[in-house]
Amino acid sequence: MSEGKLYAMLIGPPGAGKGTQAENIIKKYGVCHLATGDMLRAAVKSGSELGNEVKHIMATGGLVSDDIVVGLIRDNMDTPACSKGFLLDGFPRTIKQAEKLDSLLAARNLKLDAAVEFAIDDSVLVERIEGRWIHKASGRSYHTKFHPPQTPGIDDVTGEPLYKRPDDNALALKKRLHAYHTETEPLMDYYNKKGVHFKINANDKKQNVWKKVMSVFDNCGRK
Repeated sequence: MSEGKLYAMLIGPPGAGKGTQAENIIKKYGVCHLATGDMLRAAVKSGSELGNEVKHIMATGGLVSDDIVVGLIRDNMDTPACSKGFLLDGFPRTIKQAEKLDSLLAARNLKLDAAVEFAIDDSVLVERIEGRWIHKASGRSYHTKFHPPQTPGIDDVTGEPLYKRPDDNALALKKRLHAYHTETEPLMDYYNKKGVHFKINANDKKQNVWKKVMSVFDNCGRK
């Protein structure tokens, strides 16, 4: 870890359990959770110049550029919430994006401590995805079978209703997995060459996955 701070990212297909473990990581290590969707929504809500640019792009159906996302990461890194480091989720997804992230960190004399891969067979993911429900404001995820809320359809923490993502179905999953395998999987080799790639079997009990995640973060970069 860099000066007691942790700069890490989670890589894995949809339904691999990244969201569940992200909650644990944030609580234990005090890092901020930088999920691409959350950052974009927060930027729009802030009414900043960058936020207004994002709002216009999204309103016209355009794709937010890599440079804008990197800019949001940079801005978030300067906030008190990220004083102990960050956990990236949803970015980078391509080699080009990874290179832009490296440039951002290098400009601050920092480097990524760990790129943790949540490895799981595609066949396991359909059941996981189709039973998933999300708390929109926090990103907390539940599953009707594996991690049900205390009250069906209700977030345990806030009591607010949960929602189901429209693309959480088998057909959409197939498309998302194709994109993951073709665009994101090359990141494993990219980060392996940098010595920061750690592969975890995500098809295991949550507590076992968490133990493996802690082992990675408690030991990575330590001298």
